[in-house]
Amino acid sequence: MPRPIPLLLAGAAALGLLSCPPAAAATVGVEPGMLPAALAAAGPGDTLVLRPGLHPGPVTVAVPVILTAEPGAVIDGGGTGNSLTVTAPGVTLRGLDVRNSGGSLFDQNSGIFLDRTATGAVVEDNVLRGTLIGIYVWGAADSLIRGNTIHGRSDLRLSERGNGIQLWNAPGTRVVDNVVEGGRDGIFVTTSRNNLFHGNDFRNVRFAIHYMYTNDSEISGNRSVGNDVGYALMYSHRLVVRDNLSRGDRQHGLLLNYANGSRIEGNVVSGRFGTALTGTPSQDRDADMPLETDADPTAPRFGTGKCVFIYNANKNVLRGNRFEGCEIGIHFTAGSERNSLSGNAFVGNRTQVKYVGTRSLDWSEGGVGNYWSDNAAFDLDGDGIADEAYRPNDVVDRVVWAHPQAKLLLNSPAVQVIRWAQKQFPSLHPGGVVDSAALMTPPAIPASDAPPRQTAAEGDRP
Repeated sequence: MPRPIPLLLAGAAALGLLSCPPAAAATVGVEPGMLPAALAAAGPGDTLVLRPGLHPGPVTVAVPVILTAEPGAVIDGGGTGNSLTVTAPGVTLRGLDVRNSGGSLFDQNSGIFLDRTATGAVVEDNVLRGTLIGIYVWGAADSLIRGNTIHGRSDLRLSERGNGIQLWNAPGTRVVDNVVEGGRDGIFVTTSRNNLFHGNDFRNVRFAIHYMYTNDSEISGNRSVGNDVGYALMYSHRLVVRDNLSRGDRQHGLLLNYANGSRIEGNVVSGRFGTALTGTPSQDRDADMPLETDADPTAPRFGTGKCVFIYNANKNVLRGNRFEGCEIGIHFTAGSERNSLSGNAFVGNRTQVKYVGTRSLDWSEGGVGNYWSDNAAFDLDGDGIADEAYRPNDVVDRVVWAHPQAKLLLNSPAVQVIRWAQKQFPSLHPGGVVDSAALMTPPAIPASDAPPRQTAAEGDRP
């Protein structure tokens, strides 16, 4: 029988095709106006380099490529939709200048929009301006957002602005070393988990970092200067909040609202502008972060309403923080239970503690309390612990909170007699906060404009 030569040749040819190595990734220069065509022709792993000039959007990246640019290249969304949308996994966007997204919050118009299929994306060293939402990670798990500079739409009313960086259901995503200026919130995250926000700077926004329904995550080494609120943690659990700075944030430095089981450590909230936290004024100033009040010698010294506001937040540990120069050092509501406060420093706040409740709370742990700058106590045995318990509030404080007009009587003889009687007969105290082991000196707390840029080890999470 003759051999089936054609069939053998066909089989050999097929085997040869299967054994051929994949084509090497290419680097392709993209001229202005040719980006959609270049993306359509690109293969996985290719690098597309945008040449200087205007590259019109909106543009969609549907293949795993590296998209970068030469100086002078601009991706301009033209005010419609997302300037740049990513739908493929493993895409890298690096060194891009992205501008002018659409203006619809309902449609989530963004400068860079990572769809839920864009897992493992890397978005780094880009500049975004004129975009409603700067970078939106919409379900793209395990993404890295690093080293970007985002200029938000401060020309709009607050209710019409988008957030600098926004995350929804993006577990494992890291947001590191970005600068956000203007817009609504610096970072807004909802319904997520296992996220890291580290080393970011925020200016001229509403909330620097805004957490909603996000658990088992870390906020560390960030800086919030001159915003409405520094760190708003809401309906989120088991967070590590460490080594962050809030300086001159107008309403709250740190806000916990139904945030439970978290560790708040090594943070600095300072309501004062231009004052030193470490003893050297220059260490509390950052030349690249000017404040409008720096040039105004008549600016108020108390720039923050509340250093910390804790509302219905439970089982949290606040340790080794510094709360300084606020109207109220800590406002603690009666619905907050089983929180531990020790080793903190409350320095120069107009009112150190506001606690509206009748229960007695001892703010010390294991024989270590907190430092209170207005505690005129003695330490005769030299153990570093005040000889008498510190009580920040009394009956007079409660009367003033309920009837602000009563402030006119604070220096009257009658009020002084009431306070003297309370000191002589502690049983007259109606309950409230007491620190039974108040510290005589403030603990050493990192307190510069550049907190230590280190993250908690995985096994060190709560």
